[in-house]
Amino acid sequence: MTDTERKGRVHSIQTLGTLDGPGVRFVVFTQGCPLRCGCCHNPDTWKTEGGREYPPRELLERALRYREYFRSDGGVTVSGGEPLLQAAFVRDYFALCREAGLHTCLDTSACILNDEAKHLLEVTDRVLLDVKYTDDASYRAYVGCSIDAPLAFLGYLNEKKIPTTLRQVIIPTLNDSEENIRALKALANAHKCVDGVELLPFRKICQVKYDKMGKSFRFAEIPEPTAEKMQRLNAVLNEA
Repeated sequence: MTDTERKGRVHSIQTLGTLDGPGVRFVVFTQGCPLRCGCCHNPDTWKTEGGREYPPRELLERALRYREYFRSDGGVTVSGGEPLLQAAFVRDYFALCREAGLHTCLDTSACILNDEAKHLLEVTDRVLLDVKYTDDASYRAYVGCSIDAPLAFLGYLNEKKIPTTLRQVIIPTLNDSEENIRALKALANAHKCVDGVELLPFRKICQVKYDKMGKSFRFAEIPEPTAEKMQRLNAVLNEA
């Protein structure tokens, strides 16, 4: 199937993103996610039937309008939702981007590793891998899958030598311990493909979305981490 035949469901587009990969990025947020993370900021992306359909070439044409802002370190990113639900579509898009000389970045929770996902990784320059917790019990309780899924995905990235950044949202009382950060650091050190780890503070600005949708925000009572806590955990992460 060619890019003119296959379309994907897109929730939204950010034209000049700076938080979704290196440099300035054209970011596509796909529609649909199989997970139900307690800290999810985008419950409006969960349903697979939502969003607007786009052919890959239209997204490429839109991305190329911002090429001058990308310079040498920017490019395109596909996030979600969970882009692996539409891996074949994202592969078509990334293939076109590569032909046009644009750097491609996949932002994923790594919950799916099938043939379509592997084909997508063939045209992926960098992966932002969201490692939500470092133990299986927390994954099952607060994500909805086993930790085995992202670990298998990370192992495959390492095998294929795809540059990877690990990311973790720091949620007080759940994963904000120094023990967890050291486990995350050990995971990164065990995989040569990982060249960076980012700790992101849990935020509750998404509460308005849950209220509007009539949904309960599972982590509504959990406090946001303080700047001091984030500094302390980053210091642990960067210990020699």
